[in-house]
Amino acid sequence: MGIRKLLFAGVCLGIFAMMPASVHAQCTSSQNAAVECFVSNALKTNLTSLRYGMTTSQFKSYGVAVSKILQDQQTYIVLLGLSGAVADAMPPTNADGSANVAAQQAAMNAIVSAAVTDGLATIPQQSSQQDLEWFSLDVVTAMNESSGVTLSPGTLLRVVDSYIVTATAGGTVNWTTVNNGLATMVSNLASAGLLKLSPSVTLSQAQAFAQSLAQAIYTYKVSTGRSSL
Repeated sequence: MGIRKLLFAGVCLGIFAMMPASVHAQCTSSQNAAVECFVSNALKTNLTSLRYGMTTSQFKSYGVAVSKILQDQQTYIVLLGLSGAVADAMPPTNADGSANVAAQQAAMNAIVSAAVTDGLATIPQQSSQQDLEWFSLDVVTAMNESSGVTLSPGTLLRVVDSYIVTATAGGTVNWTTVNNGLATMVSNLASAGLLKLSPSVTLSQAQAFAQSLAQAIYTYKVSTGRSSL
């Protein structure tokens, strides 16, 4: 948490030092004002660019929302983990290798929505679920483009998918079998101490989230023509 704040502050201070003195007071009037000034200058210097159809004003608000997400440790960690899993196990391509960014984005949005609904992630003040989804899409896009050495964070999604594959016959998924199997898996992991739930997340919420993951995975596989992750 401290490292993230120091890095963010360092970048902001570097840009702040190059700004005219006349605007210093405005940019230091509050944390939100500082973030908005940073975003404005980042756009002007091509450090970043508008996306998701946002206007400059909306992008400044998104920058403020991201700063709030980074200050919410639980939500930040959950979103980072889910984004890594999606980038690894659910790439933006079809089974034949052709591009299908929309399928990955739909899966990411569905998983973030489930995380919020089932209590694994909370929406910080001055941000919205849409901001959480955009933040996750930014992270997963960066991970898609990474050419460095990475681990395989998508293991959980592949385990969930194995329940779908096992319960599929003749192209039809027996969702009762899938949901029961996932509920049992989560319960067993929690009982064995391999799944540690925070005080704000109940066992039933964790089970519901696993079942929502299965739905997102199935939709992604249908969209991309994959038989498994």
